[in-house]
Amino acid sequence: MHYNKFDFHWLDYFVISLFFVTLVHLTIRYSKNKLPLSEYLLAGRRLTLPVFVLTMFSTWYGGILGVGEFGYKYGISSWILQGVPYYFFAILFAFIFAAKARKMEVASISEHILQVYGPYASRTSALFTMILSSPAPYILMIAVLVKLMIGMSLLSALIISTIFSIGYLFRGGFVADRNTDIIFSILMFFGFMMFVVFLFAKYGSLSTLMINVPKSHLTWHGGNEPQFIVMWFLIALWTWVDPSFYQRCYAAKDANVARKGILWSVLFWFLFDCMTMICALYAKAVLLVLPDPMLAYPVLAEMTFPPFFKGLFFVCLLATILSTLNSQFFVSAIAVGRDFFHSLFPNRISEDRSIQISLLLIGVLSIFMALWIPSVIKLWYTIGTIIIPGLLLPMVTSFFPKSQTSPQWMLASMLLGFGVSFVCLCIGWSGGLGIYDAFPLGIEPIFPGLAVSIFVWMMGLLAKKA
Repeated sequence: MHYNKFDFHWLDYFVISLFFVTLVHLTIRYSKNKLPLSEYLLAGRRLTLPVFVLTMFSTWYGGILGVGEFGYKYGISSWILQGVPYYFFAILFAFIFAAKARKMEVASISEHILQVYGPYASRTSALFTMILSSPAPYILMIAVLVKLMIGMSLLSALIISTIFSIGYLFRGGFVADRNTDIIFSILMFFGFMMFVVFLFAKYGSLSTLMINVPKSHLTWHGGNEPQFIVMWFLIALWTWVDPSFYQRCYAAKDANVARKGILWSVLFWFLFDCMTMICALYAKAVLLVLPDPMLAYPVLAEMTFPPFFKGLFFVCLLATILSTLNSQFFVSAIAVGRDFFHSLFPNRISEDRSIQISLLLIGVLSIFMALWIPSVIKLWYTIGTIIIPGLLLPMVTSFFPKSQTSPQWMLASMLLGFGVSFVCLCIGWSGGLGIYDAFPLGIEPIFPGLAVSIFVWMMGLLAKKA
């Protein structure tokens, strides 16, 4: 069965329309006044602990349809692969990097790398950041929901989703991102708490439905091979290079807020994971065969909610995705507009204008990526596989002077780590997009990319001592 459009009641459309009208209102509101650059980029570096936690929690959890897709396909192992490693690396980030990042008084990770490894590594990291922060997975999810609610082609839904996603960011910047994230985070929790209650009321206890769930879904590994599990653990290193993490640390009121804020965010991620995991298992138990697992939550909601509540839940799904989408758009635009093009041509155009132009450019590129790889998990996999080997070492070593090499060696490490992973990925996909068992020697591309990156970095350390 394929789903092109769900049957919505007028009450559902009322709630959904109210949500989009609110986004239009925010766009108009933020377009009236031009913010100072410090406000536009980091909201004046005044994030308090509650605001930090709300914006950090919501920003890091936008891939909700991908969470449903992963949970439907692999069961509780999705929590092991998509939850536990991120908690682990986020906690380490809080204790190792958060306070140091806040004290650097920079506005982006490319500016951060500029202070340590110079302009060439900085501009390279800007391009990597643009890819890493690509809004493509999140535009795809918004477009899928719009398609189900209204009924239109995927391309049309992608264009509409992009317009609504960047409107209030165009002039509001990080201030708009911060304010909307506060609202979105509340809607996220409320929506899935409501989903769990309605599922229990309609289908009964989840334990009674487990007979319909494959046994592998109830194991920690989900029937996956060890290399697959290790690969997703390594992709969780995304936490250490994610510009949204650093942006919120840079914007925190002080170093203490940055550290404590991430630790509190981990707790909220865990609580939210519990609810999304329960809903994914319900989806597998009720929807035995689903052609597109990315639709696990929407299809189950279509079968579960009465009018008005169904529309409200879809609004909560939209809010969950937008909470990350707006941040990804903004940090990606900062990377390519301010840290790359403006650094090359500083006298041609202002910093804020270069970011605004980049928002439009990235929107177009993201639409093409979403059409090229119409799977959230494959987009996450592709981006993480090729970018983490190129960006991990310059970010980690930038905090520890004794581990730093010369700018030339670090640039070589970045380019070769990225290049090796990218080439291996292309070879593996030459027989068809997403064929993961065709990689050279059967090794996931992230492994040789990281190995080469580390080897070149170590050679740089040896050259430094010589």
